[in-house]
Order: sequence, then structure tokens, then C-alpha cells
Amino acid sequence: MTRIITISREFGSGGRELGKRLADALGIPCYDHEIIQMIAKENGFDERYVANMSEKSIEAAYPLTIGHRFSMPPVPVMEQPIRVAVAQREILESFARKGDCVIVGRCADVILKEYHPLNIFVYANMDAKIARCQERAPEGENLTRKELERRIRQVEKGRRQFREMYSEVKWGDKEAYDLCINTSGREIKKLIPALVELVNCWFAAEEQ
Repeated sequence: MTRIITISREFGSGGRELGKRLADALGIPCYDHEIIQMIAKENGFDERYVANMSEKSIEAAYPLTIGHRFSMPPVPVMEQPIRVAVAQREILESFARKGDCVIVGRCADVILKEYHPLNIFVYANMDAKIARCQERAPEGENLTRKELERRIRQVEKGRRQFREMYSEVKWGDKEAYDLCINTSGREIKKLIPALVELVNCWFAAEEQ
């Protein structure tokens, strides 16, 4: 059975790091920013535009009904966001068909539900998220705690809206995931051995 693991995460919770470390420990690919790069390259878009559209609801700007397939309205202003969404779905499905992998974000848990992935949600309290953002801030970026908290809430609002295009189950609700991990006060690399064991047991049980 193909092992597909999706990582949904709060901003600053360390979900990206967890996904990469878990993939390395399992010896399988981890797809994250590569998805944005592929969409941008194939469609001639700027990567920053794709990254922005990949975590915002098209419906917030355009009155569309998003189902399993995206229709292509003739209105030019609506075309680019929909092309991003369509390309993202196609790329995620191509990764899943290739075999075992970890996919970070992009609503992969819903888009790939037919592949029966193990869906993980990574979260943390606000203090832990701010501390992680400060620790990993680009050189020269000196945002205040208030500014960081505002950014975190803004990004998470976009992720909630993005998920609404694909599922009625809200982003972050435990019903949507197989495992929720609170990384507050935890060193992520120390969580990986237990996660590897869980993944192996999970998919072994699925095969029975």
C-alpha cells in the first residue's frame, strides 16, 4: 500500500520541519515548496504569486463553486487563480501516483482522500509560534511580537479560507485529521522516532 502522509499546520508550529524530518526518517520524498515551483514554471507565473494564491480562497474574490473539477470561466481576471488551483490538484495527484511521500500543506489531505493518506495536523500555542518565527526570521527582519502575531493570524485565516473551497470540515478541526500534534515546548526532531513507529503501524493496519 502506498504511504501518503499529509501535513497541515498552523503558521510557526514547525509543521514544515516535522514533515521534512519525518520524510527523511522514512526514506521517502517530501513535497513542499517544490509544488509552488512546478506550478509557477508550468504556467509562467511568479512564485510569490503562486504561493499567495495557494493559501487563499478563490471564492473570497470570485463567486465560484469549487468541486472535484474546476471549470474555466471565460472571464480573464478569473483565469489565473483557477489555473493555480487546477495545476495544484494535478501536481498533488501526480505525486501520489508516484508512490510513498509526505506532502506539506496545499489541502492535500482533502484533494488526495481517494489515496487514503495519513493526515496530520501540527499546532502550537501562540507563544511557541512567535518564538519559532523569531528564531527563523530572515536576516534584517525585526518584527515586534504584535506584528508577528498579526502575521500568524493573517496566514492562518488564509489557510482556513483555502480549505473551505475543498471541504465543509473546518481547517484545524480534529475531525479532519488522523493525528493532531502539539509542538509547544517540544524539540521536533525528538518527536520523529515515535512518529515513524506510528506511521509504520498505521499503514500495516491498513493493509490487513
